[in-house]
Amino acid sequence: MTVDPNAATQSWPSPETGRRPGPARYLIPALVAAAVAVALGAYGKVHDPTGTAFNLAGFSSTGAVKSWLATVAFFFAIVQLVSALMVYGKLPGPSWSATLHRWSGRVAFLVAVPVAVHCLYALGFQSYESRVLWHSLLGCFFFGVFSAKMLLLRSERLPGWLLPIVGGLVFTALTILWLTSALWFFRTFGVTT
Repeated sequence: MTVDPNAATQSWPSPETGRRPGPARYLIPALVAAAVAVALGAYGKVHDPTGTAFNLAGFSSTGAVKSWLATVAFFFAIVQLVSALMVYGKLPGPSWSATLHRWSGRVAFLVAVPVAVHCLYALGFQSYESRVLWHSLLGCFFFGVFSAKMLLLRSERLPGWLLPIVGGLVFTALTILWLTSALWFFRTFGVTT
């Protein structure tokens, strides 16, 4: 059995109300997304990078910590994708697919936050090569679109296609972030701890 995460959002107002919700209701999540992305980018650009923000015992460098945390976040993002496909009935899955989807998203976000803090505080918004520029831009975009997704989850009467699109943007941004940071680090310095 699949669970539709939009079940409460798919009913339209009765004909007595005479109004369908307009696209203006998406303006606030879009503005919040833009504000979060711009604020993170602006902070990263004007902040003087410190070179390091944290290190964990057992790791050889902050780059290794960041890469492994990003890899854990990316793993849970893949769990998010698969569980979303189960929730929407595109893949067979257990009855607890929706719970798996929610909790894997929470874990992915919580693991991604220290990575973002390190990037912003220790490195700032960088643009000295295309890989780094894309990474900086997509890091800001990721947290912006994630904010919009969280706001849209609480909206009523969403079109059925909207959350999968926004969730896909979150997943795509995190995938490219992982490719331009953790994978690059592992290929350049080796798979170290």
